[in-house]
Amino acid sequence: MHQKRVTNFKSLPLNEQAFKLLSMSSTAQTAILRELSVDAIVKMIGFLDEHRMIKIIRHLGAHKKSRVVKKLKQNFQEKIEFLFKFDPKSAAGLMNLNYIEVDMNMTVDEIFRILRKHERATGKIPTVLATSRGYLSGEIPINHLMLGDKNQRAAALLRKIPQIHYNEHEHNVINLFKKHPHGKVVVLDEDKSIIGIIYTDDVLHVLQKQTSKSLRKFAGVNVEEDICDGPLTKVRYRYKWLINNLFTAFLAAAVVGIFENTISRVVILAAYLPIVAGMGGNAATQTLAVTVRGIALGEIDGKNARHIVKNEVIAGVINGLVTGAIAACIALLLNKSAMLGLVLAAAMVANLFIAGFFGTIIPLIMVKLKKDPASSATIFITTATDVFGFLAFLGLATVILL
Repeated sequence: MHQKRVTNFKSLPLNEQAFKLLSMSSTAQTAILRELSVDAIVKMIGFLDEHRMIKIIRHLGAHKKSRVVKKLKQNFQEKIEFLFKFDPKSAAGLMNLNYIEVDMNMTVDEIFRILRKHERATGKIPTVLATSRGYLSGEIPINHLMLGDKNQRAAALLRKIPQIHYNEHEHNVINLFKKHPHGKVVVLDEDKSIIGIIYTDDVLHVLQKQTSKSLRKFAGVNVEEDICDGPLTKVRYRYKWLINNLFTAFLAAAVVGIFENTISRVVILAAYLPIVAGMGGNAATQTLAVTVRGIALGEIDGKNARHIVKNEVIAGVINGLVTGAIAACIALLLNKSAMLGLVLAAAMVANLFIAGFFGTIIPLIMVKLKKDPASSATIFITTATDVFGFLAFLGLATVILL
């Protein structure tokens, strides 16, 4: 499978290879780059700007990386070496170099000359940033330049633009884009000088990666696992998670075993156990997904955590009443037993209450323990809803039906 993938990749036109590679997982990128020669890599990334180039070059081994960089054009070499200085998960790691700096006192005509020179060299229209004594004053939008008089000064065309310190984490960059839907953020050095600019596309790429990563962790899949990995690689990535799930499933089975006598006397209860477990698990997963997203976006803190738990618990109880009433009606129609319907409805309310509570509280505890809630919380929540759901259902059945 791996060799076939490499062959298929090499058959793509050069101008498509680099963009295809960027869409793959880190594991797949590393595997394909290992099979390509230095010259082939240089030709392939030649279709990219330095910002995207570096994403591919980071996946190369030290020796191969050095050889690739040395074969790039001089202007690209300088830019790549500059970008390599920064943490890839920082604001500087996301920044682009497609901008020009102009002085506040320059005229529109002078700015256009610099802009055209940059466009001829890079093939791209840059963002125009105005400075005064080396410090950022604002952005001059291209449409302002187009409409301005050729003798008009830059100072008259300015608009504000958000800025961020180069060492800020990428999460803070995302939050800044949410607060200021400007489309761009300027990256500043320690001395407040401009070193780069971050565009919306750069942030969207990070968000896509985070979403994919969270989904994989949520399902207990290694973030580096690729769809084309061999069976043994997939087993190596997944078996620990499945074994953990196996042991927690035995806890739920032990609870059912406690009520062996109840089930033997009211056999129909066994048919409804998967419904109780399934509804609790689904409700808990919904709550967990919303909570993990809130944590990731910084929307949950010590001040509102209690309120959020309360809201989820109330929502769980209301959903339990609705779904419990439907389940009770179906049980009444199928089994002609109002008491069984009552037990099922009460168990549903209890289990969705449990799902709301544990679906919120467990990820919050994980954060306090400095663990990843997306990967750690799922197994505990599933166990909690199964164990307490079965306890509620079979406990109520024992009290009411026997």
